[in-house]
Amino acid sequence: MITTLPAWFTERQQAARARYESLPAPKRNDETWRFSNLKQLDFAGFEMAASNASANDLIARSHGLGKTAAKFVFANDQLIHSECHVAAGIVCLPLAEALVSHGELVKAHFMKQETRLGSAKFAALHEASVSNGLFVHVPDNTEVAGTIEVHHWTCGANTMGFPHTLVVTGKSSKVRVIDIFRSDDELSPGVVIAYNDLAAGQNSQLDYVAIQAVNEVSRVIQINETTTARDASAKGFILNTGASWARNESLSRLEGAGSRSDMLSVSIPAREQEYDQRTFQHHVSPGAYSDLLYKNSLYDHSRTIFSGLIFVDESAHHTDAYQTCRNLLMSDTCEANSMPGLEINADQVKCSHGSTSSQISDEEIFYLRARGIDPVRARQLIARGFSVEVVERLNDEATEALVLSFIDDKFAHIASGGA
Repeated sequence: MITTLPAWFTERQQAARARYESLPAPKRNDETWRFSNLKQLDFAGFEMAASNASANDLIARSHGLGKTAAKFVFANDQLIHSECHVAAGIVCLPLAEALVSHGELVKAHFMKQETRLGSAKFAALHEASVSNGLFVHVPDNTEVAGTIEVHHWTCGANTMGFPHTLVVTGKSSKVRVIDIFRSDDELSPGVVIAYNDLAAGQNSQLDYVAIQAVNEVSRVIQINETTTARDASAKGFILNTGASWARNESLSRLEGAGSRSDMLSVSIPAREQEYDQRTFQHHVSPGAYSDLLYKNSLYDHSRTIFSGLIFVDESAHHTDAYQTCRNLLMSDTCEANSMPGLEINADQVKCSHGSTSSQISDEEIFYLRARGIDPVRARQLIARGFSVEVVERLNDEATEALVLSFIDDKFAHIASGGA
């Protein structure tokens, strides 16, 4: 076990602990927490703990793509399995190892952006507590053949985890990373405060997928920070099917001319689940493009919140930005709150934003029933098709199939009444 961490990291953790203790807890009148259920932020009684689950069992259950460039399995942030087949020159390591072997490289990119969407206090808690995760550095003119897959398991009752993913791409490089968050069982409550740093270098392509499928008595805060350099492309996708409450904060900062950011999400809450998503598309340089598409299919008494802002700096002329949130209401008792926004400080820009909420029409159900499909199955097929538009934008068949398998599992769980 690696115990000697670089001085800069321990100093940052100490400073983060002090910052966490000094920052006030979110209040109901904070705009960044509008419509939020602040009772979900009480983490008293939860603590970091070693996993008591069988490592062999968790490894066997860590199904994903099948064929990967690298695969890591963590249980309560402790590495229990790793295999790596990346080419020489690519750094692909558990964060705890990278801090020792590539400390200066980690330092140059670790949690560099300001957390500005409401969870600064919990970002500080993460920084003070993080012990492991994934570090990837792809050098210039290099492509990772295949996908890097990471499984994060939460094990035991009242445990907290702080997984971290840091991915850096050099000039004209390419990589795809998938994080999968799950619980060891369906009855043990846990808290996951995850953070990912994505830094796309000039003319590179960085794809990141997060699949959140923890049990429905756990809570999740996930903070996503992305930067794109000149002509770079970053694609971030979030799937929410688990957790009683999940908070996603995604900030994409387009720092280079000609850069592109795609922010994608599918959420399928049911029963009493609540998903709270906040986004910020920050156009710093001219001629950059961003496109956000979030889709929610809500069942039973579930609830979603979306608050997004496209912010265009004064010098970011010729910005091209889009923001769309669509809600499919599958019951009369669910609730969808959407607050898209624009703030433009430059000339010659093309920006649009919008949100829709609707139920499935009787005509759609009638069409499917006329072809022998029962009403329950018909509604499920329509909801699945509603989600597929987002999934298809991943542009990788294996990744799309993996994401759809989790979506289908959630629909099957809903159809069975949550049994």
